[in-house]
Amino acid sequence: MNHFLSDVGKDLLEPSHAELRGLFRRHKVRPKLRELVRELGRELGADIKDARDAVFEQLSQADSVPQIPAGADGIAFIRGFAQWVLDYKADAKGLGFPFDRPYLDFHDRALKAAQAIDTFLANPPADKKARRLLRRMQRYLKPVAAEVPFRQVTKRLRQRAALFDELRDVLRAASTLQEIETAEDLDEMRDGLDAFEKALRERRPARGPAQDIREAIDIILDHIETHGPNLFGHDIQLPKTAGGGVRLVARTNNLSENTFGTFKHGERERTGFKNLGHVLETMPSEALLVQNLLKDDYVAILCGAIDKLPAAFAELDRKERESRLQNEAPPSSENNPAPILSTSALSREDRRVVRTKEMNRFINDAANPKRRRSTPSAQNPTGS
Repeated sequence: MNHFLSDVGKDLLEPSHAELRGLFRRHKVRPKLRELVRELGRELGADIKDARDAVFEQLSQADSVPQIPAGADGIAFIRGFAQWVLDYKADAKGLGFPFDRPYLDFHDRALKAAQAIDTFLANPPADKKARRLLRRMQRYLKPVAAEVPFRQVTKRLRQRAALFDELRDVLRAASTLQEIETAEDLDEMRDGLDAFEKALRERRPARGPAQDIREAIDIILDHIETHGPNLFGHDIQLPKTAGGGVRLVARTNNLSENTFGTFKHGERERTGFKNLGHVLETMPSEALLVQNLLKDDYVAILCGAIDKLPAAFAELDRKERESRLQNEAPPSSENNPAPILSTSALSREDRRVVRTKEMNRFINDAANPKRRRSTPSAQNPTGS
């Protein structure tokens, strides 16, 4: 099922998504914002911790009109503001393309940031440097907010993504699945897919300017016609010697894949690494079994009760450890230094400010058209 949806999604979304990626690269939006973040980080230097704390305090205060603070606090806020735009992958579900559309998330954050900057400049900070930095960031984001190609490609991408998400809903291939499906569930999904296919044929424009929607619908219909009969699991009648009844063969491998995807998402948050190759290669395979400790029946088989788990683990290699300690000195910690985790993209300290509901609320409020209209206009000071 996942492979089917992945094939449909890539055929459906990849052209527009690649075009959007090309627009961002042509205007160098991400490199410019990254350079701004690095430059402001170097400028703050050793004061960055105090400035970061001041930003968090500012975000926690509900103001009637969002405003950028002055001085180092304002510089730290603008740095965090740019990091928020660059942290667009935080909006993803961790399922990968085409289920996640990272450049569409990037576009939405960049557009929202451009709208927020209009509010900030309508009620400008007192600090001339902060005003200058806001205008600089505004220039970087201007192509996203002002250029026709961005609007055209995102409109096509959203329309196609809506069709793809409809198909996912019909096939119940969401990020969270029920663990037990019945034969009635499969019959209901078959009927739902048939109804969806019929509705698509009725919605398909035969002629006119809606060429993109017509092509998108044709892509889905072609895939359904080719692979539709093989999309669902099947039931197996068990022999009476095995207790009888019916067992359903899973129609997807989503449960196992989602488990691994959730595990990787947690490791990215824990380590801050984008590429988990080294982490997964050095991690014992048994690490995934830790999640089973949330299941009572697993714990009962393993050790009886969760409070007996330490004793069960200690017993695993007790004899080996006792034998080794009698003959060898314990290994030196100098030969096994603790790993040092670092990241150049978004440090853990910055993440505690950028990835907060307070930051999202502040930017959403500033990007709100009603809020911008209610903001008192101000003459932009000269010389900035």
